[in-house]
Amino acid sequence: MEGVWSSVGGLLHLWLFNVVFLILLPAMFGVSLGVTGVYIQVLVHILEWATVRIQRGRQTESSVPVPLPNGIIERGGGSMAEELKRRRSRPASSGDFALSDVLYFYKTGLESVVDDQVTQRFSSEELDSWNLLTRTNHNFHYISLRLTVIWGLGVAVRYGVLLPLRITLAVIGLSWLVIGTTLVGLLPESSAKQWLSELVHLTCYRICARGLSATVRYHNKENRPQKGGICVANHTTPIDVVILANDGCYAMVGQIHGGLLGVIQRSMVRSCPHVWFERSEMKDRHAVTSRLSAHVAAKTKLPILIFPEGTCINNTSVMMFKKGSFEIGGTIYPVAIKYDPRFGDAFWNSSKFNMDDEDAAQFANRVKSAIAEQGGLLDLAWDGGLKRGKVKESFREEQQKMYSSIVVGDNGLQT
Repeated sequence: MEGVWSSVGGLLHLWLFNVVFLILLPAMFGVSLGVTGVYIQVLVHILEWATVRIQRGRQTESSVPVPLPNGIIERGGGSMAEELKRRRSRPASSGDFALSDVLYFYKTGLESVVDDQVTQRFSSEELDSWNLLTRTNHNFHYISLRLTVIWGLGVAVRYGVLLPLRITLAVIGLSWLVIGTTLVGLLPESSAKQWLSELVHLTCYRICARGLSATVRYHNKENRPQKGGICVANHTTPIDVVILANDGCYAMVGQIHGGLLGVIQRSMVRSCPHVWFERSEMKDRHAVTSRLSAHVAAKTKLPILIFPEGTCINNTSVMMFKKGSFEIGGTIYPVAIKYDPRFGDAFWNSSKFNMDDEDAAQFANRVKSAIAEQGGLLDLAWDGGLKRGKVKESFREEQQKMYSSIVVGDNGLQT
């Protein structure tokens, strides 16, 4: 028994040695030993080999499915005026009406129901080829024995080596962030405190990035956001902050959360002027603009990082930017973030995995459901005020989305 425990202790010491001297210390000094780069190159070669093997399997085996295109329908790129002009047999004069105009609106309405360009941006991006994971509709790993063996080795490495390593680095990085920023926050305001705060943030973000096995390529570094400016970027996942902050520190802007994230926010703001808002204050646009303007006016403070979309998009598109970020003043530094989908799904579906506790509306619905269940009553979602008014447009849109999901299917492909 003692031999077993000594073996376990030896493995633990070896594990800690590798974590500290091969990952933590290089991350602290911003040095890369090239291990992640080699891992990515090996993975790329494996994926390329798997793609060639799959293509060969399609030619020899009729049972191998052919991936469908990402879009169900093909939309025209012209405007309404161009489309109506093309459909009409003769040029239309001012105020002229043609019955064929109805077909344009009919076609556009069907396109919106079958393949809505908005809702499909809030589901994981579908891959055309297999990446040894499961984010695909095709069972490619059953094509050959070699491909199945590669898939099995990938599962062993992913969950036997990478998962424990990433959990360890995430715990170390977040713990260091909380402890380090709390200690730095005890120091009086000075240039030394600002330097230490940036060092702690930068070190912790680099450790967390190593935990993600992230290989980040920064382009156009001469346009890096400067102090007193505003960095605006598209938003895919909360780790966008970790990816960007590996190259420089930012003042974060966001809503105050509870739980673990709230602990991290409260510790971070002690050492760095991050801008956190209460939920009620977020609804007051003038109060938010005033606080951000005051931050930008102090040219010695870190650049503000803002995601103007206000929500996470699935790494395929950029949606409308809220104009409030551009009313603050100061220099705007636009940043584009793009993840390689072959190595994982970075999209954070906040509607399914919300960081916050339930809001007042959710609480009210939960209480209503409990009352209905206890009293043996029907639990309806309708507003009693409908007996005096019309149905809200949001209810109609909800029914349209439900029907669209039935027609399109859960994965965005027509069934």
